[in-house]
Amino acid sequence: MDINQMLKGVECQCGKTHFCDIENIYIENNATARLKELCKSYGNILLVADENTFGASGDKVLGYLGDKTVKKVIFSGKTLLIPNEDAINTVYENLGETDLIIGIGSGVIQDLCKYVSHFKKIPYMVVATAPSMDGYASDGAAMILKGMKETVKAGLPGAIIADTEVLKNAPLDMIKAGYGDIIGKFSALCDWELSRIVNDEYFCQYIFDTTYKMIENTIETAEGLLKRDENSVKALMEALAVVGIMMSFAGSSRPASGSEHHLSHFFEIVGIVNDEPYLPHGTDVAYSTIVTTKIRERIVGADFPDTVFRLSENDYKQKMDGIYKTVADGCIRLQEKIGNYKACRLKTYQQSQAEIKALFKKYPDASEVERILKLAELDVSEFYDIYTKDKIDDAVAYAKDLKDRYTVLWLYYDLFGDENTIF
Repeated sequence: MDINQMLKGVECQCGKTHFCDIENIYIENNATARLKELCKSYGNILLVADENTFGASGDKVLGYLGDKTVKKVIFSGKTLLIPNEDAINTVYENLGETDLIIGIGSGVIQDLCKYVSHFKKIPYMVVATAPSMDGYASDGAAMILKGMKETVKAGLPGAIIADTEVLKNAPLDMIKAGYGDIIGKFSALCDWELSRIVNDEYFCQYIFDTTYKMIENTIETAEGLLKRDENSVKALMEALAVVGIMMSFAGSSRPASGSEHHLSHFFEIVGIVNDEPYLPHGTDVAYSTIVTTKIRERIVGADFPDTVFRLSENDYKQKMDGIYKTVADGCIRLQEKIGNYKACRLKTYQQSQAEIKALFKKYPDASEVERILKLAELDVSEFYDIYTKDKIDDAVAYAKDLKDRYTVLWLYYDLFGDENTIF
């Protein structure tokens, strides 16, 4: 797969010219060696990593930077790094005369570098240490600001360096999380098609088909990933990178992030607020895909009602305060701004009922998604063990309030309210 050719842009039948401003993506054995040429015009480099990611690739990176002036920000590897204001300020305080930022890591590290790079107008590159998520090539930085999970439009890296020798030795849970993140695109793509029906949202068949192909390619890697086969790890990383490029092509994360991501963000935010455990992002996305599939199955088997569900303003605030606590007001303000609760979609639902149900039937059912995840030893019982039934029910009803995007969670809530359970 020639990813760098894809970066040059695509004249698309949807009427748009798709492009991605990443200059180079290298997914290959000893890709780290590319840094010598890529960094030749930079003199002052800031490396950002945590103790674990620096241990995985830091010395290798330093070896190819030669006589550059290098400063390091190394976060603790013993506690979970949260991409919030404290982490941002730590990087800001160490910028000095930096003319290039290199992030060594995966999700949080690259989001943090992406954010700082954008707002300080300093170029950055990322050296991937795990094929764990699809954000490497997207222009969104998933941050937690004022307690809210927020995807900030923050530009793209100049280069992505993905050394397959490093990637195949990543913690297996992170490799499995990357697999799960790709399988979650079943849910995201379905939500995109749903919003095209309900909201007449922009849709691109080329982006859709390319993303779907990455799901199919990834399923074929499952056995090899468990054996840390380098070719399988390379194929997974390519899928993650291509999906990121598709987000850039679409101008949003729509092809890759829907209701399954909203559920994942719910478990993360509520976990942080309540100091409760939560699973890695890609793992949560994987298991949440089973949940969203069950939601669609419930909708397919039901008659659409003549009214949409709504709580009173006071009851809604009480519900949000009880679930989100310190970030409840932020969620409420977001939904007031977007106007989702005031949207009149009932007529569209009724007119499009048959089309919506036919759409949902096109996608794998819950048992098939569960089977696909088990190929990579992702067992949904792990999900049910860590999250209570009440927490999952709350997520189904109110994870939608964290975001401004329409997904099947809104359809389910509009039709059935917050007292029904899919379990």
